[in-house]
Amino acid sequence: MSDQVSRIEDEAMQSAIARALRAHEDSGRTGIAAAVIFNGKVITTAENHVNQNGDPTRHAEIVALNEAAEILSVDELASCTLISTLQPCEMCLSAIRFCGIERIVFAARKASVAGKYFVFPKLELEDFYAAGGAFSHVGGVREQEVVHLYADGEE
Repeated sequence: MSDQVSRIEDEAMQSAIARALRAHEDSGRTGIAAAVIFNGKVITTAENHVNQNGDPTRHAEIVALNEAAEILSVDELASCTLISTLQPCEMCLSAIRFCGIERIVFAARKASVAGKYFVFPKLELEDFYAAGGAFSHVGGVREQEVVHLYADGEE
């Protein structure tokens, strides 16, 4: 466990990675998973639904954020932490900001994966942070356990 993540964040990452690996092994499913932590407890873990729903916006982070908002019956998730097996893309980072998420913990970093996961290759996570400044982030957590899924963009 990294000194930068809590025990619950590390456990949530382990669970999300296990789910991503299972999804990767199943035909037609994408090996990306995300979770939301609220008050020291994982309230939802979700995976990418792009292929299942034919909807390019149903990334794991978006699905998890939606489920968390429903579970908590709120439209703002400021007191929550988002866990993801892959560094959130630009669309997901925007959704994260709109939801008010204050902390993001992710495994595979942009620099370690295929370019297909980021449509604005020159827009970096630090640019989002500099523009809004309201979230902290820790990347590379358990990266070696999952990075192979995203190395060639064929997860």
